[in-house]
Amino acid sequence: MTYSNPVISGFHPDPSVCRVGDDYFLVTSSFEYFPGVPLFHSKDLVNWQQLGHVLTRTSQLNLRKAGSSGGIYAPTIRYHGGVFYMTTTNVSGRGNFYVYTEDPRGEWSDPVYVDQPGIDPDLFFDEDGSVYYTTAHDAMGQGAYQSRIDVLTGERLSDIRLVWNGSGGQHPEAPHLYRIGEWYYLMIAEGGTEYGHMVTIARSKRPDGPFEGCPHNPILSHRSLRSPIQATGHADLIQAEDGSWWSVFLGIRPYGYPMHHHLGRETFLAPVTWTEEGWPVIGYHGTVAETMPAGTLRLQPGAVPQVRDDFDHSVLAPCWTFLRTPDQENWSLTDKSGCLTLYGSPVTLNEADTPAFIGRRQQHFAGRFAAHLTFAPQHNGEEAGLTVFMNERFHYEIAVACIAGERKLIFRRRLGSLWKVEHEMPWLSEAVVLTVRADQNLYVFEYAEEGKEPAVFGKGECGLLSTEVAGGFTGVFIAMYATGNGERALTPAHFDWFDYEGNE
Repeated sequence: MTYSNPVISGFHPDPSVCRVGDDYFLVTSSFEYFPGVPLFHSKDLVNWQQLGHVLTRTSQLNLRKAGSSGGIYAPTIRYHGGVFYMTTTNVSGRGNFYVYTEDPRGEWSDPVYVDQPGIDPDLFFDEDGSVYYTTAHDAMGQGAYQSRIDVLTGERLSDIRLVWNGSGGQHPEAPHLYRIGEWYYLMIAEGGTEYGHMVTIARSKRPDGPFEGCPHNPILSHRSLRSPIQATGHADLIQAEDGSWWSVFLGIRPYGYPMHHHLGRETFLAPVTWTEEGWPVIGYHGTVAETMPAGTLRLQPGAVPQVRDDFDHSVLAPCWTFLRTPDQENWSLTDKSGCLTLYGSPVTLNEADTPAFIGRRQQHFAGRFAAHLTFAPQHNGEEAGLTVFMNERFHYEIAVACIAGERKLIFRRRLGSLWKVEHEMPWLSEAVVLTVRADQNLYVFEYAEEGKEPAVFGKGECGLLSTEVAGGFTGVFIAMYATGNGERALTPAHFDWFDYEGNE
């Protein structure tokens, strides 16, 4: 049997995984989006279902001042003594911390902060009860730095010391420490999280080194290869219930020339074998394909994705996120029964701030994304609709707006310093179905009155929202939004349903 990569598509970078019996739990980075740290569950390492998020409360996560691609960086999830731990960095807050729970499907604790600089923290529980905290940072020189901590309080029990500076690649980061047999293995990422990305590993007879690098480093990299998968790196190791070894890691799927990608960094999976000398080999001698053999994994049926969200529940589905820490006054699931209601704040999509914005990751190159909007703006500047959003400087909108006292349908593009409403027309109805159709190269924006065929209203190139153009570490979101364009809007925007239909 085979499986397809990526195993979690769209903007889900920096994966970390742990196993409890035959249950696997995986977390990824979330940056400036709230709630933080998406949490997934699987029975087979291939088919993943999102349970929710780890950081769901403002007491855990404050993203008010987070810039684009700020906020929550690479997490690590571990299980020890009946407790789950997730450690991460809020680069826009107090730095490194961890939270814990006995039930990952429930609430996690408030943060326990660790007085150790750097990013991409790792927790390792040794057999003698010692707990090691390893981070990567440049403040003290490039490399992996480590201390022992009291896991009950986060207090450091030792000085911070450099344990390995990698194999020579730039930006050594993402350390993970393991004990496998008689060896302690320290695995990191090097080369930067772009096209030179790679995974390297070292080992020692002690958890604090000295560490000896693998003679076959890097053990994973697609640099300079002609492959549909690029930028592979930032890996974590996991032993399956049957004893086989696997690795999750990030990668991208770029296209065109020069290459560019807009779905973000995604989660991939590869088998791991071991040499006679005791070194891991990821995939095909350090490479991975879109179709891989499942080996001894007992593959489970994948869940059938739900196309329509009718907003009939008391809470949002796990796929929905806010842009930074949300204002409760900006949204409601109860003000109009069966609708998601947005109240436009003064904040626009052009600001690194907290607009009235609820979106989900674009996870397929091709698809149809649509929403039914009821909105009758009465005051100049009031606006609501759909946005295809990379960051505050790169996004497209199709929306209903009040302009000079007239209700209009608009299509707008924001591309760096270039900002333009490219199409507008009077719109008399209070209801409209807004649709975005996508393929690998183009977004097509459509509108329709209820019961009528949609009409094309604008187009935008996907590549102009790519990381290579727009910058940053995230991926494209399809979102519902509302704004008063500098003033708080008085007219609510009611979204009766939202469709996400991926065609891959």
